[in-house]
Amino acid sequence: MSSDFPVVSAGALGIEEYVRRVGELLERFLTDQSKLVYAISPDADELVAAIRDLARQGKRLRARFAYLGFLGGGGDPGSADIVRLGASLELFQAAALIHDDLIDRSDTRRGQPSVHRRFEALHRRSRWARDAARFGEAAAVLAGDLCLSFSEQLFGTMAVPAPTRRVFDAMRAQVMAGQYLDVLEESAGPSHGAEAALERARTVVRFKSAKYSIENPLLLGGTLAGISDDLVQRYSTFALPLGEAFQLRDDVLGVFGDPGTTGKPAGDDLREGKRTELVAHALRLADPDDSEFIQDRLGADDLREEEVRRMCSILAASGALEETESSIDRLSERGFAALEDLLTGIPSVPAEVVASLRALGLQAIRRTA
Repeated sequence: MSSDFPVVSAGALGIEEYVRRVGELLERFLTDQSKLVYAISPDADELVAAIRDLARQGKRLRARFAYLGFLGGGGDPGSADIVRLGASLELFQAAALIHDDLIDRSDTRRGQPSVHRRFEALHRRSRWARDAARFGEAAAVLAGDLCLSFSEQLFGTMAVPAPTRRVFDAMRAQVMAGQYLDVLEESAGPSHGAEAALERARTVVRFKSAKYSIENPLLLGGTLAGISDDLVQRYSTFALPLGEAFQLRDDVLGVFGDPGTTGKPAGDDLREGKRTELVAHALRLADPDDSEFIQDRLGADDLREEEVRRMCSILAASGALEETESSIDRLSERGFAALEDLLTGIPSVPAEVVASLRALGLQAIRRTA
């Protein structure tokens, strides 16, 4: 990778100040929503409390990319609309996490109980009637739906250009379709065979996560500032491969990550039956017995810990982990090369913004949590 990027601190562009403003808006907005829901019934306020606790966490990655996309298009750093956009994206992300954890039956998120487990625990502490797990699942569906509604509500407070609205609408459809394809692959994947596994895994990566993690936030910020069609294309050429690398890093961490850092048990994706690129490479590279073992036992309800350890060993020994790391490297190189082209091809984009995009992209693909 070239190092022809100026060094710039986050403070020079007001990034941390922007993140602070996004957090403050989220607090004010959710406090107002809490009052509204509390007036309906004090019992219902737990829905907003769960959303608020989740929204307070995280690195604000999507909001940061939106802000840099906005500045790259000449947007005013003091704009209230870019803060509203960032907060809306954070609520969309929170909703996606609530539903994703429910679908995957994940017990934890960022070291804390996932939202459905939080409500399940509330049921048990309160000694209520009927099934605690079922109550937790139902409450999480409603919390996630409410969070999606909040995201749209905040987005609707802005007078956005038509291109920004189109990106926002497409993003929501892409994530839902990608999430469905992820669920579908867990059930239908074994019947498709190893040959198509890699292509299908990449489709899930692209639409469930990559586009809404980096590309769409960058485009939302840019179109809000009124960028040209040429810059829209250059943003995408940089951001989509970086978004795919970002999700592949997440897939690696979902199997080999340190639980103390990721907030999730090691091998969690294997318990959940995720047919990621890691698994696709293993099905192709492992010996037939090991490949058949993964096909048969991945995500099994009665999957034992020794079987999880065996799968981890196969993913490493077969070369699947190395292949996935190579994919991350290739995608990253493609994205950063496009960013260098942006720096030379669109002189109006401040060099400091391009440098910050590179730094944020590196953080995304090198992260350990």
